[in-house]
Amino acid sequence: MRFRDGLLALALLTVPLAAEAQPFQGLYIGAGAGYNLPQNVNLDGSGAIKSGSSLNLNGGIVGLGSVGYALGNGFRFELEGNYRQSGVKGLSGSNGQPGLIGNTTALGASGNLHTYGVMANVLFDMDIGVPWLFPYVGGGAGYAWTSGSNLQLTQTNTFSSPSPAGLANFIPGGTFKSSTTQGNFAFQAIGGLSFPVPSVPGLSVTTEYRFFGVLGDETFPLTSSSIFNTPSTLKLRNQYNHSFMLGVRYAFNVAAPVATPGPAEVPAQAPARSYLVFFDWDKATLTDRARQIIKEAADNSSHVQYTRIEVNGYTDTSGSPQYNMGLSIRRANAVKAELIKDGVPANAITTQGFGETHLLVPTGQGVREPQNRRVEIIIR
Repeated sequence: MRFRDGLLALALLTVPLAAEAQPFQGLYIGAGAGYNLPQNVNLDGSGAIKSGSSLNLNGGIVGLGSVGYALGNGFRFELEGNYRQSGVKGLSGSNGQPGLIGNTTALGASGNLHTYGVMANVLFDMDIGVPWLFPYVGGGAGYAWTSGSNLQLTQTNTFSSPSPAGLANFIPGGTFKSSTTQGNFAFQAIGGLSFPVPSVPGLSVTTEYRFFGVLGDETFPLTSSSIFNTPSTLKLRNQYNHSFMLGVRYAFNVAAPVATPGPAEVPAQAPARSYLVFFDWDKATLTDRARQIIKEAADNSSHVQYTRIEVNGYTDTSGSPQYNMGLSIRRANAVKAELIKDGVPANAITTQGFGETHLLVPTGQGVREPQNRRVEIIIR
């Protein structure tokens, strides 16, 4: 049931929500640390260790580091190394020893578990319209190794009037220890919030929840302090962890925003030969002001001699170059359609998209510059 619930959480978190992508592109690094809350682990075993028990765990620490690449459309891919520690506080379940009259067996546990993982993650950043807050979701798969530190199980036997048959099956008490490392497939579901630091472009503070699981069996041979050296094994089945973390992330290609005035009004000149139409971020729809400028260009074209009307689309540098090229063409086509609506012959208009090239205001990559989000109408 817990495995199914974990996969369901992973599926839900990795579905991109209906939101705009955060304009973030290029190489980045990240790190985080916090509190790890493990679920109790079901046990199988042999020898002194009986199946049907659970290893009870205390909370511990979690830490990770990652390096990744963001595509600029919200998706990013990363490699992660992580570490989790939890304390062993005891056992629950049945560990009785059959065949002894009046026999009872107490089996205690102590020590620590350490889990090391290497994961490949896919994440999606969202722009919800709040400049200081960007939620993100994702998931990952990889491999994890578990080892014990001072991990030991202590068996104590008390009995009265043992029968000969019971003594034949008797497993002596003692302390059982493990010093091996075992591993298996791991997965995780991720949900978090990032808070950009305005004074340091590219730097964000993050807060995260992660559901991390190690699937399948990890079998640990146990050595006994008893003179009988009873062969025993301890088998952990499906480890699940809830991790709560704070961290930082730094993107290398985020440039400082350039302080510029808002979109310049087209100066009133008659008849004008060039007009600028501005657009909202990541939009190709016309504003009321844009329609006024296009109407002015259409009206003035009837008062001058011309051979053609050029409609050229541009974008700012947020988003990928491929996406920006398509966006600039959509903007040019939207202006052309409005010119035709205002009476300009369709065969007199040529359109072209230039993407994020020919910037009106020079900026670095990933900068939302209003004056670069434009279409230029040129009457020739």
